[in-house]
Amino acid sequence: MTASIPLAHPGQEALLAELRAILGEAHVRTGEDDLALHIREERGLFQGRALAVARPGSTEEVAAVVRAAARAAVPVVAQGGNTGLVGGGVPYGGIVLSLARLNRVRAVDPVNATLTVEAGCVLLDVQQAAAAAGLLFPLSLPSEGSCRIGGNLATNAGGTAVLRYGNARELVLGLEVVLADGRVWNGLQGLRKDNTGYALRDLFVGSEGTLGIITAAVLKLFPAPKSRATAFVGLPGPEQALALFTRLREEAGATLVAFEYIPQFGIDIVLRHAPGAVRPLAGDHAAYALVELSSPRQDAKLDDLFEAVLGTALEDGLVEDATITGSEAQRAALWNLRERLSDTQKFEGGSIKHDVSVPVSQVAAFIREASAACEAAMPGIRPLAFGHFGDGNIHFNLSQPVGMEKGAFLARWQVFNRIVHDIVHAMGGSISAEHGVGLIKRDELLLYKDPVALDLMHRLKAALDPGNILNPGKVLAIGDDLPPALPPG
Repeated sequence: MTASIPLAHPGQEALLAELRAILGEAHVRTGEDDLALHIREERGLFQGRALAVARPGSTEEVAAVVRAAARAAVPVVAQGGNTGLVGGGVPYGGIVLSLARLNRVRAVDPVNATLTVEAGCVLLDVQQAAAAAGLLFPLSLPSEGSCRIGGNLATNAGGTAVLRYGNARELVLGLEVVLADGRVWNGLQGLRKDNTGYALRDLFVGSEGTLGIITAAVLKLFPAPKSRATAFVGLPGPEQALALFTRLREEAGATLVAFEYIPQFGIDIVLRHAPGAVRPLAGDHAAYALVELSSPRQDAKLDDLFEAVLGTALEDGLVEDATITGSEAQRAALWNLRERLSDTQKFEGGSIKHDVSVPVSQVAAFIREASAACEAAMPGIRPLAFGHFGDGNIHFNLSQPVGMEKGAFLARWQVFNRIVHDIVHAMGGSISAEHGVGLIKRDELLLYKDPVALDLMHRLKAALDPGNILNPGKVLAIGDDLPPALPPG
């Protein structure tokens, strides 16, 4: 999958000269070390190549770069924090358009409860800008200290608060987008009602930079929580977790913000590999739930609500043990267990990962059925099914059997794709819940996406990017020279 950096031909040299004239010498980088930061996917599964990294500092400069690339018929791959997990930001030739310098907060409107930011703003900075206005921007991810809001929107990111606030798509009111021909669509209105035709915003959120390049967004803000309660619960299995979730949803209503499911294997590897991780409950349990309630009311008495629901669930055999945090430090320690799941799994060897969703009513059945099917296909495989239980999004990861050679395990990626994705599809689910399609699921769409939907997607791509210069080869398999869709193995 590794590719050498190609030498520029005369037409490309002319393009580089034009980009330097637009951006300045310092913001067009072609050195091997500079490129290395932008051509490799975070997990190391995909590594591509690029002619240069262009670093515009304004929407006008983004548009000028895209116009120049379009005239030269050279691909443009927009990139934010390069924290993606599906190969969607890896270039295979052409220009990497880094949005890191577009990092300004343009406007805060506390009365309208909106924040207008540029695409290169780090997610944590967006959260802090909202907090400075006494409000909340609820999108939260483990990578929030390095991922950027443009990439979050381009992939329709989810995170831990989707249950209460929705995906990124539900958190944006307006966009500014540079199109494939270099024109700029200014749709930055902070309106909650606008019925003047097609919802163009929704074309670009989740399009992974294949239809246009998001340069700014108007984001929804919410009342900041004034009270919060967090509980860690030990459970007999996923069925009991689903029953507990249903009770909490009925009793807590809109105060239920997060319900994160973690199996015993997940807790084991975090305790084994994460420095400072502390066992959350005294005994071992087959499954765990990290649950959070919050309210803008200071007197919401969320601890009392937790105690009532968990007490009844304990009596009914749904819950085996539970703890409710008494301090912010304890809350942070519990969330650290959840957030370290993905990065500690690498210490257990090779990992085949699936980011899927099913109807919430099917989550427990999916975990049972998919785990059993994978264990039957490879004795000793270790399923790690965790994630956003309350919105049906399960990260169904598979760790290699102890002692197996990593390459031999990863070579079975396609086998386990078929097992897991067939079960998801049969349950009316989606093979991509919040990470996007990128490369790793591009060819899977041909097996599971409705043919009419695929046809419409191809028509949209052809209409908005007829030259196929925007992040080519991602999401849709268009053209003859396609980047590989599966990791090596």
